[in-house]
Order: sequence, then structure tokens, then C-alpha cells
Amino acid sequence: MFTDLDRRRFLGLSAATAAAAALTACTRSPDPGAAAPERIMPEDPVVAEHEAGRPSSGRTVTQALQAGAFTAPVANRTATTWGYNGGLAAPAIRAKAGDRLSVNLVNGLTDATSIHWHGLALRNDQDGVPGLTQDAVAAGTGFTYDFRLAHPGTYWYHSHVEMQRERALYGALVIEDPAEKLVYDRDWVILLDDWMDGITGTPEEVLKELSGGMSMSGMEHGSMGSAPSSPAGPSATDHMLMGSRSDFLGGDAGDVRYPFHLFNSKAPDHAEILNATTGQVIRLRIINAAGDTAYRVGVPGQKLTLTHTDGFPIHHQDVDAVVLGMGERIDALLTVREGFTPVMALAEGKTGQALGFISAGTGRKPLPAVLPNKLEGTVVDGGQLKADPTVALGDKASDRIHEVRLTGGMMNYDWGINGKRFDMDNPFSNAFEIRTGERVEVKFINDTDMWHPMHLHGHTFQVTGGGARKDTIIVRPKQTVTVVFDADNPGQWLTHCHNAYHAERGMMAVFSYIK
Repeated sequence: MFTDLDRRRFLGLSAATAAAAALTACTRSPDPGAAAPERIMPEDPVVAEHEAGRPSSGRTVTQALQAGAFTAPVANRTATTWGYNGGLAAPAIRAKAGDRLSVNLVNGLTDATSIHWHGLALRNDQDGVPGLTQDAVAAGTGFTYDFRLAHPGTYWYHSHVEMQRERALYGALVIEDPAEKLVYDRDWVILLDDWMDGITGTPEEVLKELSGGMSMSGMEHGSMGSAPSSPAGPSATDHMLMGSRSDFLGGDAGDVRYPFHLFNSKAPDHAEILNATTGQVIRLRIINAAGDTAYRVGVPGQKLTLTHTDGFPIHHQDVDAVVLGMGERIDALLTVREGFTPVMALAEGKTGQALGFISAGTGRKPLPAVLPNKLEGTVVDGGQLKADPTVALGDKASDRIHEVRLTGGMMNYDWGINGKRFDMDNPFSNAFEIRTGERVEVKFINDTDMWHPMHLHGHTFQVTGGGARKDTIIVRPKQTVTVVFDADNPGQWLTHCHNAYHAERGMMAVFSYIK
């Protein structure tokens, strides 16, 4: 019932993206005269069969979520925005691997919505992509998401309709491991976000400005400074960011300027404080929920021990800082010291930071302005880490190879895959086709001058060469990242850049299971 998609339903893309697009399978070009393959759609019985085969604890975790508009304080301003249950901080859902999750969503918005469960290998009809895996949840109606939680780890949930994630329609999902061997005293879930909704404009206004491309300003990208705009209000080109650069990311750092960066919904002057005891070990569960900003996270003068990326364990590595692209998660251990310990998230290649503190009950909290504005030393991202042997994919020849070329640019803001922006009238015309049981090799080839955090729904891939198990990975300009995954979760699965604006302008495709 999802084969015919209208121009509002697929991802809920707006009229501004009606041309948007991209999908080209890379092993070979499809024969235009060939009969269309039979696809495994979300309602196919095989999807339910795979769900029945997932581990079950016999326990059900429930959560009620109401999407709606509300006003909330952001820094010293009051913003009108959208979120869950009337707050910027959506409920953090906690469960255990093997549990069944039942979430009743009530849509109190005037627009349709949905929930995507980012990073989860779940049944296809619960993935939350309107027009591909479900019908959008219309205003004034509801939908119950119901599925088993196959893997432990740090995940999150968010709307997958238009620019709704650029508001507050997101929250953390922590799936605990009943057989956890990691030793720590407590954990701290940290959601990082770049924020402007209700302050300098709306996500739709930002997208409209960006969609005009660089020609609207008559200037080359990189010709202006990257200072954030004033919260007083936008000008005609107030949202487009010029001159943001990161050597770590390979050049341009982002497209959008933001007045604030939030740490668990709080700006630095109102930073969240975790009270702890000297010597305790805290597990940081760090989630980058931003739309256009990578964050460099660290503690000045103290190492972090990285333990997981995107929910899966890695060889532990001590670092001075870790960079998270949009959609990525990192788990790290930190031993509490005396006084106040700042946990800093610097906007990579931009100005501004998100900030939280751990307090051991002594000393005085430092002002944000006196904290370092750099985190240097040993700095890595999740794609540079190594998988723990317990989760490494076994050696196997690839049954199918797909090239996913990232194309487009800032001049016309025409992001795509394999030279095309996604065709919403015919989403499967050039789908990346796979079959159940195959080992699939994917080459993310970045032909653009910007970095892209590429995300695959419904699966976890492994970076070749013993790299980490992940679902979202940074692909730098003019570089190729090769990953493999096992096609063990039948259905129709989106892959896209997790820069919200790049995806909305066409950098997306479908991995399509066929019979």
C-alpha cells in the first residue's frame, strides 16, 4: 500500500523540495525495459516473521508521547516551538534488550507527524518514515509504535517529517544490556542540539533561504565570518553561515548559523549540573541531535575513555575529545574529580558551545566565558574507532556492492545521491536493491566540498578494516568510506545525510529488499 507516494507523504517533504532526490544503484544501471522486481514491503508477512524471531524478555515498556506546540525558555528568551509532552526535554525512554516497546503517539500538532527510532534494527513497519514504511500520523489522530528491542545501546527517537526534528521533536532512548560488563557508577544522558526555532526564525525559513543557493548573496562560500547572528532577529540572509571551517571535517563545517547550542535543552549560562561524588565513574551517553552542527566533546585537562559508538562496543580508547556528526552517539567513561568538571561540546568549525557540569560538592562553578575555547590533543570521531571483537561482523565475501555517491553543492543547494535528487513520484526507480541473506558492501563516495553524516535505517554496518559498528558515519569531502552490513532485516529502508537541510534538499535514497 506504500508503492504510490504523493508529493506530501514521502518523508513529508515540503513543496520547496518537490524536485528533491536521489537514488542510483551502483552495481549496474537498471534496464528500463525490465519488469519491476517484487519488493518486500512493510506489510509483507516476512517482516512479522523476522520480528517474531528477535529475542524477547517477555516484558513491555510503555510510554505516552503527545506532540504539540508550546512556549519554553531558551537561554534568556521565550520560544514557541514543537515538542513532546509540553517540554524541550522529551521523556528519556529506558528499557532492556529483549523488551517490547509500546509508545502511544498522539498528534496535537496542526501538521502530520511520525517517529523514527534512530539506529534500531526494528521491524520495517515501525520505522516511522511516512510514505515508505507507514502513513503519516495526521493532525488530531494517534498511532501506537510497538516493536521489540533487539540490541542494547544509546539510541534516540525523532520526527521524520519535514523539518520537525529541527524543533524539539526528539528524545533519548537507552536500551540497557542485562549482561553489561562495563563498570561504572551511573550514567548521564546528554542531548546536544543547535537551536534557532522561535529565536531568529523557523526551520522552514532557514530552508527557504538556503534553497536559494549561494547566488542569492553574490558571494562565494567562505567569504564571510562565522560569528552567530544576534538573537534580536533575522535579516534577509541571516541564517546562511559563511566561513565556517574545520580541518578535522575536511573544510566547510556547516551551512546554518545558530544563536544557541543546547546541552539537555539548556544554554551554557543555565547549564545542567550532575551532582556526583569524587571518584565515581560516570558513563556519558552523548547524542548529537543537531541539524547542521558537529560537536567536539571533551573535558579540559582530563581524558575520556570511549567505550561505544552508535550503541555498539569498541576497543576502549582514551582521547582528549571526540567529534560527533549529526545523528551519531558516543558512550564514554569519566572519573569524577574534586570541584566542578565542565563537559564541553564545542560547535566544530563554528562559534559557540553547549555545556554541562559535574559537581563533586566543592568549589565554585566557573563561568562559561573563562573556559577554554579549544579542545586539542588526541581527537577522533566514531568512524575512526575499532569494533570490539564481540560485535565484529564475520569475514565474508560481499554478495553485492553499491556505490553511494554524494553529490551537489552550495551554489544551487541541490544535494543528491549519484547526481540525482530524490524523485518522490517514483522512489524505487533507481533503488539500491538487495536480497535477504546477502553481505552488502556500500561505498560512500563524497564528490562534494562538504562533509556529510550518512545514516542507514534499520541496520548497523561495520567500517571495513575492522572499524566500528555504526549506523551513522562522517564522510569527508572527496573521500570514500566503505562499510559492510548483513541484509537481515527485510523491508524498505532509507539512507540519507543527517544534515537536516541536505536531506530535505535531496540527499537520500532507499535500500530496497527484493524477492
